Amino acid sequence: MDKLVIRGGERLIGDAEVSGSKNSSLPIFAASLLTEGENRLHNVPKLRDILTIGKVLKNLGVKIREEDGVYCIDATDVTNEEAPYDLVKTMRASILVLGPLVARMRKARVSLPGGCAIGARPINLHLLGLEAMGAKIDLRRGYVEAKADRLKGATISFDTVTVTGTENLMMAATLAKGKTILQNAAMEPEVVDLANFLNKMGARIEGAGTGVIQIEGVESLQPTEHTIIPDRIEAGTLMVAAGVTRGNIRLLHCPVHHMEAVIHKLREAGMEIDPEGNEVTVVGNRRIRSVDVKTQPYPGFPTDMQAQFMTLMSLSRGLSIITETIFENRFIHVNELQRMGADIRIQGNTAIIQGVESLSGAQVMATDLRASASLVLAGLAADGITEISRVYHLDRGYEGLDKKLAKLGANIKRVKEGE
Repeated sequence: MDKLVIRGGERLIGDAEVSGSKNSSLPIFAASLLTEGENRLHNVPKLRDILTIGKVLKNLGVKIREEDGVYCIDATDVTNEEAPYDLVKTMRASILVLGPLVARMRKARVSLPGGCAIGARPINLHLLGLEAMGAKIDLRRGYVEAKADRLKGATISFDTVTVTGTENLMMAATLAKGKTILQNAAMEPEVVDLANFLNKMGARIEGAGTGVIQIEGVESLQPTEHTIIPDRIEAGTLMVAAGVTRGNIRLLHCPVHHMEAVIHKLREAGMEIDPEGNEVTVVGNRRIRSVDVKTQPYPGFPTDMQAQFMTLMSLSRGLSIITETIFENRFIHVNELQRMGADIRIQGNTAIIQGVESLSGAQVMATDLRASASLVLAGLAADGITEISRVYHLDRGYEGLDKKLAKLGANIKRVKEGE
């Protein structure tokens, strides 16, 4: 098992290219199930989660190959409608195959995802939506079994905003008979990217990026070619890296127009952010000011940036409050940051952070994807050496982050546990 060893204190300077979006790639891979023929996907990041969704699809009979960075996905011969527990348990996003399978194959058997380190993420809204579209749903021995002769359009209002629920039902509705209306739909850029991909395949989707999405079902879809949008969470993480190291970084292929809430808070904290086209220069040349943050569904401040921002606020001047409204258990990284000298108190879903002059290197353990990123950021800023174990969490969602940081001047290396 790998770990990262970071000697902090280096100022990051230089250019970094933002990789393709993990949270766009996963539903788009799943959407390939909706049609025969080969879809070609560009700008797919090389991540553990991409390997996992690939295993799920291959288990269903899908052919996947990579040619010069282009993923070619052919679901012509789906030979199986089951996504087993052994695969689904490693990545909750595997549930995204449910909607496409029911829509095209008329049936699906998908393992329930189970628990999650950052809190419960129930799929009841996915199932209620499919039932409203005419699917018969049974829960048996830890599996969702869904059947439908052909899904029918319906008006579905989500009780709470759900990204994967919106994506699952939007995919299912593309082949349903009649019109489906999704109300209180997620507005994330990744939902829009999925809708754009589906429309290229011949779907008829309107309103993606708003709270109401309308899908007019069609008889069939055709394969297409698509380029995945850049990853706004990776871009935000690199911006924070500039802040904690008082660095000067230029991000290439940066989705600035998807990051207004994050950029606003970073500027409020005293960082200089200067976009020009799809490039942005980020400068953190002074002590960070404390600012308060409350996570919200898009276009609000993303929960996936909360842990990284907490590291930034740990080094700020003054008192800040971070309120987590999306997941009830997403402060697991706090204990590890405290080991490095951060002054953080937790009250319910709120973290109260008193900024300190500096952090100290320590041995810490990653507990989930974004928590691991927050520890890397802390290690970059800390005095001394930080060792981060269980970095396979980091590899789930960041393409070669240690290599990108090293290129910017970080003293960071990947070693095997025990070395």
